[in-house]
Amino acid sequence: MAVNLTELSLPQLEGLKTQLEQETDFLSSSIAQLKVVQTKYVEAKDSLNVLKKGNEGKELLVPLTSSMYVPGTLHDVEHVLVDVGTGYFVEKKVEDSKEFFKRKIDFLTKQIEKIQPALQEKHAMKQAVVEVMNMKLQQLHSQQASQSGTTKA
Repeated sequence: MAVNLTELSLPQLEGLKTQLEQETDFLSSSIAQLKVVQTKYVEAKDSLNVLKKGNEGKELLVPLTSSMYVPGTLHDVEHVLVDVGTGYFVEKKVEDSKEFFKRKIDFLTKQIEKIQPALQEKHAMKQAVVEVMNMKLQQLHSQQASQSGTTKA
């Protein structure tokens, strides 16, 4: 249902502006979170490039946490464990894992592309509300100025 913004009162416009700000914040946050996950998938896919026959048997540091590593030796360069969500890991061949990460990256890219237009629309709507509010405030100030001018005369 379309609403003519000029027919709304200043408090209604303020409420609409607040609602649009909350929606734009939510959409921006969603896009940022999707980009973080997308970056992790890209890094995981890129890290699979280290798994080559020439690197088999080499020493490496294995991350136990984000800040603690232990020394290890690379034994299997053809298979990896992939976290497929909710605590489940699946053993996959390296090439299959790269394809899995590519699908995830493509999916996230499509989701971001779906949200982006909605975010831009909400920004445009908020700008329109702000412009109508400014116009109404100017009208209010000019009416007050003209009323105070007539009372002095």
